Amino acid sequence: MRIWTNIKNLVRYRYLIKSLVSQTLRARYRGSFIGFFWSFLNPLLLMLVYTLVFSVYMKIEMENYTAYLFCGLLPWIWFSSSMAEGVNSIIQGSTLLTKVPFPPEVLPTVPVISNLVNFLLGLLILFVFLLFLGIKLGIPLVFLPLLITLQFLFTLGLALVSSALNVFFRDVQHILGNFLTLWFFLCPIIYPISLVPEQLRPLLFLNPLGVMMMAYQDILFYHRFPGFNQMIIVFLYSISTFYIGYLVFDRYRKTLTEEI
Repeated sequence: MRIWTNIKNLVRYRYLIKSLVSQTLRARYRGSFIGFFWSFLNPLLLMLVYTLVFSVYMKIEMENYTAYLFCGLLPWIWFSSSMAEGVNSIIQGSTLLTKVPFPPEVLPTVPVISNLVNFLLGLLILFVFLLFLGIKLGIPLVFLPLLITLQFLFTLGLALVSSALNVFFRDVQHILGNFLTLWFFLCPIIYPISLVPEQLRPLLFLNPLGVMMMAYQDILFYHRFPGFNQMIIVFLYSISTFYIGYLVFDRYRKTLTEEI
């Protein structure tokens, strides 16, 4: 199938992707006093703000609420940052794309991977924080690499679609920004699922990211394995989103360079 050929081509350009990811990470913190340490501080500062608002001001009563918040906030930051940067990736990389022949899907892949690096660094802080609070890290962690891989495929699929459509319809980037805000509050990140009315809880499983966030919370916060049905749902959402995303991107592939 053509999609597998395109994926193989993407693998062939892995050194270009690695170079662009490295360039992106260096440029992101160039000129700042503490540089790369912002990749650690940004999620911590955001976590403190949400903890202050929802735990202190809005009085969400939950033991170790800050840890719970951190477990969902980290993967969300990875997703939302990847989408916010990915939607403009082809337009911003248009000069390089028209001068050097390489698969255009390289461009939206770069922000997904660069933000994955920040996510993995944030995980190290989270592990230390959880251990400090006495929250155990054990056997359920074996599911973490699988969950990260599935989120990567899901995020990349949406980044491919949004980056291609944004070349032809520049409103996509503005719509996406507002949609991400809504999507954030539809996920059980800043609130536990126990606060969702029982009759509405089944709707959470229609939300791909909501299911993923709950899986992260199961593994990292509750120290338990995600449910089998839960992981099947995550798997199906991720694989289908990646596949459809690549099909949509492939449809516009030939006209991308002409449009930009």
